[in-house]
Amino acid sequence: QVQLVESGGGLVPAGGSLSLSCAASGSDFSINAMGWYRQAPGKQRELVATITKGGSTYYVNSVKGRFTISRDNAKNTVYLQMNSLKPEDTAVYYCKMLGFFAWGQGTQVTVSS
Repeated sequence: QVQLVESGGGLVPAGGSLSLSCAASGSDFSINAMGWYRQAPGKQRELVATITKGGSTYYVNSVKGRFTISRDNAKNTVYLQMNSLKPEDTAVYYCKMLGFFAWGQGTQVTVSS
């Protein structure tokens, strides 16, 4: 059973930075693609970024050039470095092991204007 624990959220002013982490267990982390999603109040959960087992990345257009997804297979952890944050980035951020149903509890990111 996959378990995911996100951390690193907080309150930052617009233009600031945050680094999120997600520790995974219960499956072979190194062979699975990972993704970060977010859900803003009143909106559907959306995909933000993904990273394959080989390190290839994908970003939704709204975060390209500002967010960076990375992974450390030795630590079973995926990261999301978020720079130049905007108020519209405010959401609960979740990580996911792609192909599995499990979600973590999420971590709140709030960007003040």
